[in-house]
Amino acid sequence: MPETTLSTDPATGADDRWRVGHLGRLMGQALRRFDERVLHLMAHNAEVPLALSNLAARAQIGAAHIHITRHLGLQGSRLTDLAQQAGMSKQAMGDLVTQCDAWGLVRREPDPLDARARRIVFTDTGLLWLEAFRQAVAQTESEFRAQVGTDVATVVALGLEAYGSEAVDTRRHGATR
Repeated sequence: MPETTLSTDPATGADDRWRVGHLGRLMGQALRRFDERVLHLMAHNAEVPLALSNLAARAQIGAAHIHITRHLGLQGSRLTDLAQQAGMSKQAMGDLVTQCDAWGLVRREPDPLDARARRIVFTDTGLLWLEAFRQAVAQTESEFRAQVGTDVATVVALGLEAYGSEAVDTRRHGATR
């Protein structure tokens, strides 16, 4: 995607360069780069079943599908909880679960605590995918540390954790600033 050229308007003196360099945009670009690298590593992991590797390599599995990998509990999760943790609508998460079910990553099964509810659980293939995800995240984090330095990486991680946890607390408690 071509980068938009922004600058100062000579007629009005308005400077719109801030739009390409603000923190939110930088974090978004970093997140996309991180997720792309993780998916690339997963697509080339020998432990990932070939069909899933091919889907990932052809960009059929994307960052949205990683929400399931990030948020699905090892003992399973209800769709509503999974959607809430991923910050998605229940319907959008349901669509992702249906795709991941078709690919053999997850399955729906009765919830042992509530006969009316269903839980989403990893399949054996899904657990292989989860391990590939863990390895890819670890390698991508290591590459990030190597590029920016350990001290900067630590400060970035601490800052993002503090900033992100406040957003989670705000969503849970309905607080506004």
